[in-house]
Amino acid sequence: MKSLRELYRIGKGPSSSHTMGPQAAARIYMERHPEASGFEVTLYGSLAATGKGHMTDVAIIDVLRRQAPVAIKWEPSVFLPYHPNGMCFAALDGDGLRHDEWTVYSVGGGALSEGPDDTVNQSPDIYDLTTLTDIMTWCQRSGRTYWEYVEQCEGPSIWDFLMEVWQVMVAAVERGIDHEGVLPGPLGLQRKAPVYYVKAKGYKSNLQSTGLVYAYALAVSEENASGGIIATAPTCGSCGVLPGVLYHLSHGHTFSDQRILHALATAGLIGNVVKHNASISGADVGCQGEVGVACAMASAAACQLFGGSVAQIEYAAEMGLEHHLGMTCDPICGLVQIPCIERNAFAATRALDSNLYASFSDGQHRVSFDRIVQVMKQTGHDLPSLYKETSEGGLAAFHDGDATSPLL
Repeated sequence: MKSLRELYRIGKGPSSSHTMGPQAAARIYMERHPEASGFEVTLYGSLAATGKGHMTDVAIIDVLRRQAPVAIKWEPSVFLPYHPNGMCFAALDGDGLRHDEWTVYSVGGGALSEGPDDTVNQSPDIYDLTTLTDIMTWCQRSGRTYWEYVEQCEGPSIWDFLMEVWQVMVAAVERGIDHEGVLPGPLGLQRKAPVYYVKAKGYKSNLQSTGLVYAYALAVSEENASGGIIATAPTCGSCGVLPGVLYHLSHGHTFSDQRILHALATAGLIGNVVKHNASISGADVGCQGEVGVACAMASAAACQLFGGSVAQIEYAAEMGLEHHLGMTCDPICGLVQIPCIERNAFAATRALDSNLYASFSDGQHRVSFDRIVQVMKQTGHDLPSLYKETSEGGLAAFHDGDATSPLL
């Protein structure tokens, strides 16, 4: 498995697969062709179907137009064999002839791949153990916990990186709960985080806790939807879940930054296992790979903070993912707004419920986290493409395009 530095990516929203990945690909291609008189970029499948709503064309053009004019072609009905988020770059000479076509895929969380014979992602694998069962066995035999395995594999410098990630998460929460107005795009969607935050403060402690978690998760998701700076966890579309939970616990239970960083490491390990063995791409496996995985990460982080054993932490993560199995990716108008933002808020509270349920148990259960990862992958591949970030099915299919009218 790769470093957590490739799971937690800091950048602008609204989509890691539709903006961060294509923008990174554009930078690579431009560096290869400083002589080009123009560029032509063809977007395929899910990347084309919801690319305009996700501002994919803007992300690519912002990079390439510094050197030469750019033409974007959209092929939403053409799915390349390796991944639904395919794109092909071509350099144009002075006569307008195409040269050096490069096909690359945005495979989720901002990561790129050239397919089975990938050469674009040359970073080394630094984790020898790639299933949570094996990692849990290592922890139980050594008397250590998940974050200590992360430190052993990554080295002590990982804590400086995770502190940077945590600071970005905190900043996104605090910007979001103080940022009022309408989110960009045709839906005219009002930001909810400031209102939820104010209302939560007026309730008694038990309801206030839930309301604040809603507010914090909404805050980050709304910052993402408006193109703000966030950290993928594991993606932009699911970036509100883990910060919402950790910000609430750090303030409501006064956990130290050090313990929060340990929880971030454990959460990252959970996300890494899924990314390595299945997918965190909504275009590949649906929203279960984004919000579902984010919930699993936050469930494990919360369970660790409250003193859960390695078995209880694994159980919490398993529940967080299991109860999102089959969740479709059906963004209305191709925007990371409806139902994405609300899903982040609900997944954050579900993560706290998963922690509580696992904490009441002895950690023993029938279905392992690794088995759920396999099921999630198969379920995602069984879903028709219209339910995987194409805006052709599910909720997206029932929107008539009029921002002022209710959904039927």
